[in-house]
Amino acid sequence: MNTYIYIACMAGITYLIRVLPLTLIRKEIKNKTLRSFLYYVPYVTLAVMTFPAILHATQSPIAGAVALIAAILLAWFGRSLFQVAVISCVTVFILELFLCR
Repeated sequence: MNTYIYIACMAGITYLIRVLPLTLIRKEIKNKTLRSFLYYVPYVTLAVMTFPAILHATQSPIAGAVALIAAILLAWFGRSLFQVAVISCVTVFILELFLCR
């Protein structure tokens, strides 16, 4: 029974988070600081959810960290998303081949 209460609470909170800004903020936001904060919220949220998964999805956190660094460098130098993903996966594969014996 508690599970249904938890699910109902989470659904209500999720609904309120999405509806309240639409109902409370009717006019355009002109504050530069608030606008820049709201602009970066999705990127920060994605990074916060993805970063721990990168380190813990591998057998060795070292392999995940090295692959993360490789991905950042490749993205910095303009490689495509596909190239970054493939080279990161190959990096993890090679490092785990040698580190996890």
